Amino acid sequence: MFIRPTGEHFAVTNDARGVEQLRGRLGPNDFAILEATGGLEAAVAGALATAGVALAVVNPRQVRDFARATGRLAKTDRLDAEVLAGFGEAGKPEPRPLANEQAQALEALVTRRRQLVEMLTAEKNRRSMAPKVLYRSIDEHIRWLEKRLSGLDDELGTLIRGTPLWRERDELLRSVPGVGPVLSRTLLAHLPELGELNRKQIAALAGLAPFNRDSGKLRGNRCIWGGRAQVRRVLYMAAAAGIRSNPSLKAFYLRLRAGGKHAKPALTACMRKLLVTLNAMLRNKTHWQPPALAASIPTLSPLRGAELEHRCCC
Repeated sequence: MFIRPTGEHFAVTNDARGVEQLRGRLGPNDFAILEATGGLEAAVAGALATAGVALAVVNPRQVRDFARATGRLAKTDRLDAEVLAGFGEAGKPEPRPLANEQAQALEALVTRRRQLVEMLTAEKNRRSMAPKVLYRSIDEHIRWLEKRLSGLDDELGTLIRGTPLWRERDELLRSVPGVGPVLSRTLLAHLPELGELNRKQIAALAGLAPFNRDSGKLRGNRCIWGGRAQVRRVLYMAAAAGIRSNPSLKAFYLRLRAGGKHAKPALTACMRKLLVTLNAMLRNKTHWQPPALAASIPTLSPLRGAELEHRCCC
């Protein structure tokens, strides 16, 4: 369902014929707002972008919150279109160019790799509790998943090496101790803004910026919230490794712990520091340079499993 500011509304089907009808109704002077719907909006967004229509794909949670704030609790296709129009008028989201075909392929491969890792972990956990009669079937599936995962890593490596910009950014990112191929490829695919924003903007985009929770004299705990969860998950593992292999992160973590900060918030702060460092490196196109640290750094005791659980508060 689509609606114009004049109140005119019309509906098209979400297929090739409907997309073609929509392109005929909209022109270069129009501005379209779509909700992100898990990929179902991709065909429409791509067609409108090709036709030169300014486009913004917005977070459906924000649109729904806007609807509740304006007292619209009912939900139909026409009401949703009206709410989107009102959201665009009030929030004025900026039109953003869509990723090109190559960037979409990289994002799809990285997403598929994460799915394979999740399936592989599930099968290994399932085997530990399965009866022996299922071992053969599960083992065959595990071997297939491992083979496909290895092949996918080769595809990702080939794609990145074949693109000069990505190859350069990958080399810069992986020069940092604790940053491996998984984090580098995840950032290239899911955080293309890295190196183009300031430190506060990039932290907020990844969901690592602490937000105030104050009211009157109350000063609540600052907590991170929102952002791109897929980026944050990989940054968490990289920071956990970095506080052992990266001298800068290690000293920063120990300083926070010595100041009374708990392990989980301190690790979250290290995630933010790592991301800000990578952002500055890509912006300035400089490789990792170890900072001048004291000759002796206190020994870092291994984190217990419970301490490695991710927590939002920082």
